[in-house]
Amino acid sequence: MNDVNAWRPRLLTGHWFAQLPPSLQDSVLAAARLRRVPAGACLFQRGDAPCGLYAVVEGSMRIGAVNAQGKEALLALVEAPQWFGEIALFDGQPRTHDAYAEDDCVLVWVPQGALLALLTATPAWWRDFALLMSQKLRLAFVMLEQQSLLAAAPRLAHRLLMIAQGYGEVEGARRVIRLGQEQLAMMLSLSRQTTNQILKELEQQGVVRLSYGEIEIVDWEALGQVAVR
Repeated sequence: MNDVNAWRPRLLTGHWFAQLPPSLQDSVLAAARLRRVPAGACLFQRGDAPCGLYAVVEGSMRIGAVNAQGKEALLALVEAPQWFGEIALFDGQPRTHDAYAEDDCVLVWVPQGALLALLTATPAWWRDFALLMSQKLRLAFVMLEQQSLLAAAPRLAHRLLMIAQGYGEVEGARRVIRLGQEQLAMMLSLSRQTTNQILKELEQQGVVRLSYGEIEIVDWEALGQVAVR
């Protein structure tokens, strides 16, 4: 599908875009373009100038950073129909993190200049974009709290539930999460060994089922109980 509007049904499965005024939906898509990013390619890096807002409609994007010693911090895997890149819309400052395609991706891209023109013409729409950023801020506070207060196993269980539920962006939840153990470990700032041990214990308890690059949630209730220990 090479027409941005052809991806509207996919975008409407996400709460944020679906709740926008129809006129704003139309304006965003009219200003948008499609970008295809092959697996492993860089979309932008920390320090790059702001280039606009993106939505994943196919594939997934890896958001993170690498320090001078080569250690990687993985903040999130952004999947359809999630939006990202909104921070630089508000402050006009350089990108805070790197964005790489985890696999072949199709993105809906609204360039920075086009977005600012829309918001200059209709300033009331700033609130809608602020809601997008506030959702991410709420999640960041939740994760910081968990990092400080929760042991490794409940933190891991809670993150699996959040990923399966699209971080609250989509209705319902999926059973199978396409996520490697090393990626999950980086998200949680845990060692791969600790992450593997917790997942193996959950698998033995019949809570999850593990396969290469995937984690299947078998018992939602049991995983929820682990998350609140």
